[in-house]
Amino acid sequence: MVLNKPLQHGWRAQTLAVRGGTRRSEFGETGEAIFATSGYVYEDAEQAEAAFQDRVDKFIYSRFSNPTVNMFEDRMALIEGAEMGKATATGMSAVFASMACLVEAGDHVVASQALFGSCQYILTEILTKYGVRTTFVDGTDLNQWEEALKRPTKCVFLETPANPGLDIIDIEAVSHLAHDVGATVIVDNVFATPLLQKPLQLGADIVVYSATKHIDGQGRCLGGIVLGDKSYCENTLKPFLRHTGPSLSPFNAWVMLKGLETLDLRIRRHCENTRAIAKYLEGCTQLAKVLYPGLNSHPQHSLAKKQMSDFGNVITFSHEGGKEAVFKFMNTMKLIDISNNLGDSKSLLTHPATTTHQRLSSKDRARIGIDDGMVRLSVGLEDPLDVRDDLEQAFAAV
Repeated sequence: MVLNKPLQHGWRAQTLAVRGGTRRSEFGETGEAIFATSGYVYEDAEQAEAAFQDRVDKFIYSRFSNPTVNMFEDRMALIEGAEMGKATATGMSAVFASMACLVEAGDHVVASQALFGSCQYILTEILTKYGVRTTFVDGTDLNQWEEALKRPTKCVFLETPANPGLDIIDIEAVSHLAHDVGATVIVDNVFATPLLQKPLQLGADIVVYSATKHIDGQGRCLGGIVLGDKSYCENTLKPFLRHTGPSLSPFNAWVMLKGLETLDLRIRRHCENTRAIAKYLEGCTQLAKVLYPGLNSHPQHSLAKKQMSDFGNVITFSHEGGKEAVFKFMNTMKLIDISNNLGDSKSLLTHPATTTHQRLSSKDRARIGIDDGMVRLSVGLEDPLDVRDDLEQAFAAV
């Protein structure tokens, strides 16, 4: 079967999200095909030998590569502006693989302290077992980055906007400091999506995503991807993925391809809805704080404007009544669902202190700004007036 891969003709992001990387078989299908196969056959034993020696361009085994998965990888790379991408089964496997393929015993990692709970676990529990040490810094403080990077460092890892407190980190400045000491910069760009922020253009070396979030965008399946230059993806990341096996299934890759077709439309509406809800929440007297990069009140609003084209669909706020009040608030919701996911077409509420960041001590949660009254709201695609009405009736109940 011959897969014809079209030239991209300098297309813009929205067009690439619909057509980028598409390969058609001899059947000329308009929709991307799902190649639901674990293995592939060879014309003869000599071709099999050549394939395993990488002397011919041939699919060998779907743990290594698959036509549907490759289409998703190529489309994401084109949208991101990366030379190459490698898909994974989940966002967390993308995060882990992006670092694990780089580091070895004795290496040093510098990371922002405001991270998703599982990212924290990788750095504090898993990599330490293999002799890798991590220094955590306040990601918004460049002096702390500079001080931590005085020690020989293999890689830097950060999220921006960060989960859940929406800290904005200066990617360009941190990348400059890291490159001065030869460190590789890895950015988890999941909150911003490849449409709202371009870490590679700002100096980062590698970008990771949980495709489970906005890329799928409808809560259907899991997936992840790591994007970077060809040398890293082929020579460092690919062998790690090939032999450890966190492979994205062809079906999930196909779902992600379908999600990308509407990503631009969905993100525009997400941002529009979220701006309206953020302004409403900022006026609510029951709240101790409201954090959204698009609000002038956000501590890094100016930086967010500089490195993002829009501000995403996540708002974090803290109820002054603490856990008891915020649980009652969440339980009173009629429209908004309680869930630990985000980037979905449905609006979702999460209480980080008891879910995504529950394994952290109260002291560590306080250090990164997570209090018992904090809620993370992922604003969906419903009418924003209905979302506001639901929030309003819940506030009234508390």
